[in-house]
Amino acid sequence: MCTLEKRGNIFFLTLTGADEHRLNPTLISSIRSSLSEVKSQSTRGNVLITVADGKFFSNGFDLAWAQSSSGGSPSEAVNLLRHMVSLFKDVVSDLISLPMPTIAAITGHAAAAGLMLAMSHDYVMMRRDRAVLYMSEVDIGMTLPDYFTALVRSKVSKPEVRRDVLLRGMRVKADDAVDKGLIDSAHDSAEKAVEAAVRMGDELAKRKWDGEVYGEIRKSLYPELINVLGLTSKELVKAKL
Repeated sequence: MCTLEKRGNIFFLTLTGADEHRLNPTLISSIRSSLSEVKSQSTRGNVLITVADGKFFSNGFDLAWAQSSSGGSPSEAVNLLRHMVSLFKDVVSDLISLPMPTIAAITGHAAAAGLMLAMSHDYVMMRRDRAVLYMSEVDIGMTLPDYFTALVRSKVSKPEVRRDVLLRGMRVKADDAVDKGLIDSAHDSAEKAVEAAVRMGDELAKRKWDGEVYGEIRKSLYPELINVLGLTSKELVKAKL
């Protein structure tokens, strides 16, 4: 599950508990409910920071849930996995269209859909002491959802990095992730990563940007991703001319 707390202008979305925060329908629904609440309460100058308890930020889709809920049927387990893939697409859409700056503090390992969750934010901070980024699909034997691929192409500029992460299943630590353009900064501990996220959040909040304008500009940066997610963009002029 997750919790939502507002401190000043910053919303804190926390994946709670000491487990792997695997993305099953229950957690996905909880995240979406929190993001809906953030959107409904948003005002000028708000910022969202997403963090997680424990040693994982998120270890991706809950394959164990799909298997245990399938009644022993491999085909039904695959269908349940596809269901989670479809549900999680809406989480990415929610974050990409959220009317405020967003920051992920990767406080533990982030794998597969868990890494996609982090990369759906505008800025990503990461602990360097005990966390890795990892796209596991090539190792476990499954292709990527189209919106995963569009998200990586939109956020990772270097083709060789996309190749190594997606086609080699490379595990990337924080300093290397900065060099590869996967994250924005590396920090000595989970606490330091969160502190850096809060500092940036405070700086961004001071700008008092119009959230709707901010969200539309964000969407305009990623036309391929927006198309795959089925989002639409609109022109806004709120300046006093």
